Amino acid sequence: MPRAIRVHRTGGPEALQWEEIEVGSPGPGQVRLNQSAVGLNYIDVYHRTGLYPLPLPFIPGMEASGTVDAVGDGVTHLKSGDRVAYASVIGAYAETRLIAADRLVKLPDAIDERTAAAMMLQGMTARYLIRDIYKVRPGDTILIHAAAGGVGLIVCQWAAALGAKVIGTVSSDEKAALAKANGCHHPIVYTREDFQARLLEITGGEKLPVVYDSVGKDTYMKSLDCLRPRGILVLFGVSSGPVPPFDLSLLSQKGSLLITRPTLATFVATRQLLEENSADLFDAVRSGKVKIHVNQTYPLRDAARAHRDLEARKTTGSTVLTV
Repeated sequence: MPRAIRVHRTGGPEALQWEEIEVGSPGPGQVRLNQSAVGLNYIDVYHRTGLYPLPLPFIPGMEASGTVDAVGDGVTHLKSGDRVAYASVIGAYAETRLIAADRLVKLPDAIDERTAAAMMLQGMTARYLIRDIYKVRPGDTILIHAAAGGVGLIVCQWAAALGAKVIGTVSSDEKAALAKANGCHHPIVYTREDFQARLLEITGGEKLPVVYDSVGKDTYMKSLDCLRPRGILVLFGVSSGPVPPFDLSLLSQKGSLLITRPTLATFVATRQLLEENSADLFDAVRSGKVKIHVNQTYPLRDAARAHRDLEARKTTGSTVLTV
């Protein structure tokens, strides 16, 4: 029987249990997918801890790649043997699974399955951040927190290719070097520098049109103070904890600022949106504008160890769980 990681009770990494599962035949509109690689993302931690509650028990994970094993009635765009990938669909930590066919995209020949598993959620997130929520233009200066993380490295490369000046925060000199090698013009080591003060030094006192913040509680107030009037704070993660309630009049006092809390699911909600987003990502990777760095791999059964390393900030770039 195939195996999967299941969570019966939310909590620490020990909540991730390696178990046998039953996978039946695909129903109408479904395929059975033999997975080869699963992406690791911080949202997996939020689900495991219960910060983002899911009905128990559940199989965590939001992206993976593999080969179609069987198709159900009504599926016409896929067939057995097709290489596919997906993101923003819960249940990825499994060797084999059933999944709605309209959530899958075919992989170009030039993109292998391990790379695909590492890039779908993070890459499509990067795409909506810099092309949908705020359209980065040549000459823009932007700030991305966690610049050496999976989304961060992709945003740095893609925004730099678009002609932007990229400032990024990182936790160490090693991560600063990694971010700089991937398009971040000015990495700031926040563990020894005040990122807001350093940013203003870099820009000569100019504030920014946009800040991309996946850290949350520890950074959001200073992130707001990095924005020029009518700038936008894009809060797309909360790795340091949720942002506490605050007085929205602060946004007017600081210059009629905007703040948004987006999620990828909204930006790939329809088949058309999914195809547009993934096609842009595939083009960026095939053209060389964006390189996907799979810097850590773990066997799927060792997902608990991967979670511990992710939460301890021991990882850089993308992490893949191999099946």
